[in-house]
Amino acid sequence: MNPYVLATLLSSLGLGTTLTFASSHWLLAWMGLEVNTLAIVPLMAQHHHPRAVEATTKYFLIQATAAAVVLFASTTNAWITGEWNMTNMSDPIATTMILAALSLKVGLAPMHFWMPEVLQGLDLLTGLILSTWQKLAPFALIIQTSQTFDPLLLTALGLTSTLVGGWGGLNQTRLRKVLAYSSIAHMGWMVIILQHAPHLTFLALLMYILMTSAAFLTLKLSYATKVGALATTWSKSPLLTATTALVLLSLGGLPPLTGFMPKWLILQELAKQDLPLTATVMALAALISLYFYLRLCYAMTLTISPNTGTSTTPWRTQTNQISAPLALSTVMALGLLPITPTITTLVI
Repeated sequence: MNPYVLATLLSSLGLGTTLTFASSHWLLAWMGLEVNTLAIVPLMAQHHHPRAVEATTKYFLIQATAAAVVLFASTTNAWITGEWNMTNMSDPIATTMILAALSLKVGLAPMHFWMPEVLQGLDLLTGLILSTWQKLAPFALIIQTSQTFDPLLLTALGLTSTLVGGWGGLNQTRLRKVLAYSSIAHMGWMVIILQHAPHLTFLALLMYILMTSAAFLTLKLSYATKVGALATTWSKSPLLTATTALVLLSLGGLPPLTGFMPKWLILQELAKQDLPLTATVMALAALISLYFYLRLCYAMTLTISPNTGTSTTPWRTQTNQISAPLALSTVMALGLLPITPTITTLVI
């Protein structure tokens, strides 16, 4: 892709998200979401592969539908209340429609069906943008309007997403689909605590972005898109294989890694709010997710591929990819748990 076009599209992505962040007016927020969608569509279709084109078409139709519902619901609310302000959402039908549309945008269950299929058709770098940056604008709107949503509906969305994210990833052999279901499960954790402690939702979103970035960048460096390809990575770069396994366990939420922090704080807050049953279901759903992360770790570190040749093993392969972002995101995805008090102080 032409570097000038690429720079324009990436700056438009930034502009769309910033516009949504800065807005308290529904029309401006909708414009930000639209700019965001239109900027990523050419990036998704840049390889001209049939799967990429199919994924782009699906993504565009889903996002356009969600944006239309947001516009319709905000217009309905403005019609009833007389203003476009986000803080004045008094109509229950409009608020439910907006929650449904934003859930469709971020891929919360049961509006998640597009997410694995779209992510499977993209290259890893565009998949990373879709899984991280594209979640920010809709999530900002969900956090801003969280107090107007029905608490029971938010809890149902959170529990469904965590369970579906766990179950869906169990029998997957494609790594991008595994990461898509992982994303759905993490979105569930963020939504479940939204009504009680929005700062924990923000913290969970930040940690999710760090860990997902580390996972996608690792897979990009090792050119792995299937579980079978992971079995051959140990002979090429043993250190990368070890850190990848740890990043996957961090995504699963095992202590003493970074991924344990948001889960621990969210479960603690749910217990404080006298919701032991919800906390128990969430913890059990996290175990289901942990199973497929352990499957990937097993494939990477405890199996030897039958296709490994008898020739001299290339222990250090030359690559022209930039590894600084991978190193930074991996260190942060593994070692932030000891400074949890500092991070929570900063976020609150």
